[in-house]
Amino acid sequence: MPHASSPTPLSVDQARAESVGYLALAHLGERRPLQVLRSGAGYYIGTADEDGPVSRESVEYFRSFHAANQALTTGDWQQRLQS
Repeated sequence: MPHASSPTPLSVDQARAESVGYLALAHLGERRPLQVLRSGAGYYIGTADEDGPVSRESVEYFRSFHAANQALTTGDWQQRLQS
């Protein structure tokens, strides 16, 4: 009987290239798409599920949805490495 192999963990760069949340994957094992989310501190790049936010991936908070979306589109944001 063949053993199922675990998927190889993605590096930060691989997660960004695939536009999935590195922290959501590393800590929860969930491959969730990056998106712009909002909190009381401002807009940020993170992941969410049907119940709400799952992870804040960006170090930065942005003043507007447009600024956060632009950063997500261009890759001009810094990945958080710890939750």
